Amino acid sequence: MEAMPSHDIGKALVIIGLVVLIVGILVAFSPRIPLLGRLPGDLSFHIGEHHVFIPLATCILLSIGLTIVVNVVLRLLK
Repeated sequence: MEAMPSHDIGKALVIIGLVVLIVGILVAFSPRIPLLGRLPGDLSFHIGEHHVFIPLATCILLSIGLTIVVNVVLRLLK
């Protein structure tokens, strides 16, 4: 296993920091993002006194978005 040069470690830390910042902003403003968690394909039902919510469509959409972001970041690091 090869050691990473310090400038590559610095780039990686900056990118990780930016991703954490973006995720933090999204979490802070998530109640104001329209449709997130209420997409067609998100399952929501009541069983007795319990409410069950399964965000299938939201998870798929977030997975696609994060895959694109990770691929772009990895291509920029090469």
